[in-house]
Amino acid sequence: MSADRVALGLAALGRPAYINLGSEGALPPVRDVASMRAATFAVLDDAYAAGVRHVDVARSYGRSEEFLAGWFAERGHTGVEVSSKWGYAYVGDWRLDADVHEVKEHSAARFAAQWAETLALLADRVGLYQVHSLTVDSPLFTDEPLLEALAELSANGVAVGFSTSGPAQAAAIERAFALEVAGRPVFSAVQSTWNVLEPSAGTALAAAHAAGNRVLVKETLANGRLVVEAPAAVREIAAAHGTGPDAVAVAAVLANGWVDRAVIGPASPAQLASNLRATTVELTAAERAALAGLAEEPGAYWRHRSSLAWR
Repeated sequence: MSADRVALGLAALGRPAYINLGSEGALPPVRDVASMRAATFAVLDDAYAAGVRHVDVARSYGRSEEFLAGWFAERGHTGVEVSSKWGYAYVGDWRLDADVHEVKEHSAARFAAQWAETLALLADRVGLYQVHSLTVDSPLFTDEPLLEALAELSANGVAVGFSTSGPAQAAAIERAFALEVAGRPVFSAVQSTWNVLEPSAGTALAAAHAAGNRVLVKETLANGRLVVEAPAAVREIAAAHGTGPDAVAVAAVLANGWVDRAVIGPASPAQLASNLRATTVELTAAERAALAGLAEEPGAYWRHRSSLAWR
């Protein structure tokens, strides 16, 4: 399996803190802007060399769009798909100990402002623009001016999608793909959390893919839990394949035929190389069954995730 089904996410590199377990030792010892920019370039360089041609960023990922734009300017690479997200604003002021790191707002004004910011940095490189963390209670569902603005973006050639989080992802996915403006679907892509601990959105994602929509899967390592706190079954399968638990977790995502891209979020070139070993792992039916047995109750999974500290 090649790396063309893998997307590189910059959530852990575009700002000094995130909720990924296991990133502290991989990130630069001093997380100033220059150091994080250099770390981002190093991971982007290795990902490109490995054949990864999709990079996923967001307005709330600190300077991720800025770093990516700078990398394009210096390297001159073409043929790299870029997806970004709007809806959250980064407010952490480049502090690890900020009380609040990002603030969510799904409004037409926030969309217009953040799309302008994304365009200023990445111009025509963005092929997919996504609502960040759409939930069933989002005001987006009844905001006609916002829906019309998203439909206009789609009509202008930029695919419009949404990401999801929380125990009700499946309901959000189904409701979002039912939205239409002037008889045409608003969304054509979704990026949801799916991993062996939290697979509850799988049926809805498979249905979305079968309907012709694009499916990206995020948090493939459960924010690092499947590496730092890898269950015994994951460790045993990793040992059998001569690889790490991260590769097994990503391979489990890629084993789903409805997944178009598995998004990984390494904090260093070494973590990237380890993650990409997933493309060499072919899980047996028995191994996939063992991994399926690790699923947690969705509410419990998301409560645990919300307890993770930014670090």
